[in-house]
This record gives sequence, C-alpha cells and structure tokens, in this order.
Amino acid sequence: MKYNVPVQVPVGVSNRHIHLSQADLDILFGSGYKLTEMKPLGQPGQFACKEVLIVAGPKGVIQNVRILGPTRKQTQVEVSRSDSFVLGLQPPVRDSGDLAGSPGCVLIGPKGTVILKEGVIIAARHLHIHSTEAEALHLKDKDRITVAFGGERSVLFQNVIVRAGETMALEFHLDTDEANAGLLKSGDRAYIIERCEPEAAEVTDAPVFVAS
Repeated sequence: MKYNVPVQVPVGVSNRHIHLSQADLDILFGSGYKLTEMKPLGQPGQFACKEVLIVAGPKGVIQNVRILGPTRKQTQVEVSRSDSFVLGLQPPVRDSGDLAGSPGCVLIGPKGTVILKEGVIIAARHLHIHSTEAEALHLKDKDRITVAFGGERSVLFQNVIVRAGETMALEFHLDTDEANAGLLKSGDRAYIIERCEPEAAEVTDAPVFVAS
C-alpha cells in the first residue's frame, strides 16, 4: 500500500552499543552495580550510560563501546558490518532480542570479563512508532515498510521492520554503515512511502531492479 502523501519521520543513527543483563553487569562492574545515566534517548525510558566496555572478537577489539540502559533479560551487542570485520565475527541481521544462533564475543569491564556464547547482531533497520500512530497509518507491529531519504545521496530503505507499541516514540533507526551510505545523520527527516505486502516482505534477497 502506497501512501498518497509520504509520512515524515525523524532519523536516529545507532552507533555500536551494548545492552546488559543485570547478572553480566554485576560481573563487569561489581555486585549490585547501577548504570549511570548520561543522556536520554529517543525512546521513552531508554538512556545512554556513562559506562563503556571493551568488546573482543577472534581478530580484534573495539574500545569504549557505550552501554545503553536500562538492563535487559539477556545481554545483546549491536555492531555494524564494518565493526564485524574488525572483530572477526559474522553476526546476522536481526530484530532486537532475536539472538538465537548469533555469535558471541568477550566483554571486558573494570571488574571482570564476560564470555558471551551468543548475542552479537547487526540490528535490522526499524521504525519505532506509537500504537495510535501506527493504527492511523494502517500499520501493526512486525509489518514491513519502505522508507525514503531524498538527500544528496538519495536512498530507499526496504524491509524496514515496524515496532509498534504503547511505549514507542516515532523514530527511524538505522546503523552507521547505512547512514553513511546515504549521508544521513540523527535528526534528519526521512519518509515512509509504502507498506509492504506480507508476501513481498518475505523475499529479502530478490533484486529490486532487473536489467532489460
């Protein structure tokens, strides 16, 4: 379904970051440690922390990777494809929380080290949207949409996952590799141009253009 008038949405560029479980937080920073909020994020209740960690993989390490709060049930490390080359990992593109079968890494903190068996992903690009706004656009959670950016290096982002809920605020999230390709930055405006039909959204590796 194409929208007659494209729907404007704010862009949030997501750099590499870590979501920690309380158990892993205790190991890395000490028993009973509480994260220190540095600044709020675009999504209600979420914040960037002052705390950072070292992330180590088979080939290399990345220093000063920011922790985001609050804590979660399972530790999750989100990196870009470029980061994965540095670490020597092959993380899958996944929706947040979908960690089964993903590679692990080593997290190094000031008080200890955590060896993750799984939890490293490249986050699938997604749209946060409040349930009321989603309903007005005939969208529901887990739908797929196409988002356009018309800057100097205009680009279409297909198969964008809709994450609709009562605690969501309107924001289009993509990682630094995707943003750099289109010269996007946080605070820019992109546009929802269509909702993908379910059968089309399932075909993730089909070419968009075919030469005649």
